Formats: sequence, C-alpha cells, structure tokens
Amino acid sequence: MSEQLLVMHCSPTLAGIKTGSLFGCRCACRKKLFCILRRWNRMFNPKGVYVKAFCSRPGWFLIYVYRKNQLERDLFSPDACAFLETYGYTQKDDLYEIFRRLSLRLRENSEFPHEIGLFLGYPLADVKGFIENKGRNCKCSGCWKVYEDEEKAQKLFIKYRKCTDIYCQKLKEGTSILRLTVAA
Repeated sequence: MSEQLLVMHCSPTLAGIKTGSLFGCRCACRKKLFCILRRWNRMFNPKGVYVKAFCSRPGWFLIYVYRKNQLERDLFSPDACAFLETYGYTQKDDLYEIFRRLSLRLRENSEFPHEIGLFLGYPLADVKGFIENKGRNCKCSGCWKVYEDEEKAQKLFIKYRKCTDIYCQKLKEGTSILRLTVAA
C-alpha cells in the first residue's frame, strides 16, 4: 500500500470533486494494513477524508476512500434511502450500520453489490440502470456505465482523468499527499 497507489486511484476524492473511490489490494498482513489505514485516517480526517477497508475474501481488501459529508448527503437523500432499502439498508441506519451492511453484502454474495456505485458518487439513475440492464445497453462508459445523462458524465470522466494525471505528476515531483488533499 503506497501513497502512489492511493493517488492513482483516489485523486478526485482527495481533490474534493468525487464522493468516494475504491480500489482492491492483496494484503497478507491484516495488522500492517490496518496500521497504514490508521495513519492515513489520522492524516486525512481533519480534511474530511476517511479511509476504510472491506475484506471481500481472505487476503483481498477493498480500500474505500471517501468524503464523509458528501457520502452522508448522497446516501441519506430520500431517493437513495428508498433505493438502498431494497438491498436491506434501513433509513434509520447511520454510516456505521450502512458500512456494516455493505461489508456483509461484499462477503456473502457471489455477485458484487452494485449499490456500491452510490458510495462512489455515481448518479442513482446510472446505478439503477446498471442493475436493471445487467451492465448492458449503456449510453457510454468511463468511470462507470452511463444510462442517463451522457454529456454530464463525459465531462466528469474528463475532469477525473485530468485530476488524476495532475495529482500523479505532483506526487512524482515531491508534493506530499497531505498537501494534495483538499480540506472540506
């Protein structure tokens, strides 16, 4: 787990232009992974960024980097709550309970829980479209498959790519990851 990996996969979240980012990593030593996550959380939490690991199978973790305020806004909207209820989340859940439910779904289902798109800031219409169409018949794809507003999504894809390119270059030039992280 390196800062380079974090920047490569999470720059738009670190920049404050995306709710959350997710990447997978193998880790033989769970204790070492959680030590790194604690260090990152101490560093990033004052800026509104949080890091969490989900174990999807032995030795394999999904690292979730998110903006807590944006995530709460996204997940607790009435439409998102109604949608998430169909997957066992309840409107009275707090973020801890929502993460517990997502973790359970990641471990117990043979199919990836596609509602995770909401955790990443994807539009609800596109998350629903992906599920209803089983990943087919999209208008376009980039960071996610688009079923609704193609023009808006294309602009976001370009913005995210440009952000990632700039952040990777800045990290390579020696800018610290903390300095690259925008405060909420």
